[in-house]
This record gives sequence, structure tokens and C-alpha cells, in this order.
Amino acid sequence: MDYPMIHICYRVMDLAASENFYRTAFGFEISRKKDYPEHGFTLSYMTSAGLPFELELTYNYEQAEPYVIGDGYSHLAVGVEDLEASHQRHSEMGLQVTPMKGLPGSPPKFYFVTDPDGFRIEVVHYQNA
Repeated sequence: MDYPMIHICYRVMDLAASENFYRTAFGFEISRKKDYPEHGFTLSYMTSAGLPFELELTYNYEQAEPYVIGDGYSHLAVGVEDLEASHQRHSEMGLQVTPMKGLPGSPPKFYFVTDPDGFRIEVVHYQNA
């Protein structure tokens, strides 16, 4: 029995800002969007490079305080072939970007970008074979 990954959900405070962040920083596009005004929320699904995996952005109308992300180190990861150029691009965009890092004893292979709600996205060097 297979269990393919289909989506991850982030609850966001400003849907337009979050959609714009993922669109401009990573090239994600809205694949579908549904507003549920009678229930007080909107769902926006974004995809990357035509892949079936989606990022679900949930916007709850009445949420007044930012969501507590927690102290666990969880994140979404995306791959890029030219890590240095991507790091420079995200830095020049004025995004919150960490220095490039590597696992102990390894050269830099990744860095993190923080979205408008404080979620961290790992950008990993990826060779498309």
C-alpha cells in the first residue's frame, strides 16, 4: 500500500503576503483556492514546478494573534541546482536568510529562508539527475 505525500498545511496571518512570498521566493503558483466565508476561512493551495505535492495555506478570518510555531525544528524543504545563486537572490530580495550551512565535516549544502509567519524553508542543493 502506497502513501504518497499530498500536502503540508501552514496557518497564516496574511494570505496575500504568504502567497506572494512563496510565488516570488520559490516560483510556487496557486493551484486552487476556496473561500468558506460562512465558516470563516480560506484555503489556498500552491504547487512547485508542476509537482503534485501542495502547500496548503489556511487563513482563518478571526485569528488575531500570530500562531505559535513551537520549539520543534520542523520545516518545508525545496531543492535548487545552484545553491549559491539562489542564496544570493533571496538575500538581494531582502528575505530573512541564514548563511549557507553543511552538516559537520561537509561543505555548505543548504540554507534557510523565513516566511512572513516565521516558518522556515530549507533550500537544499539538489542535482536534478
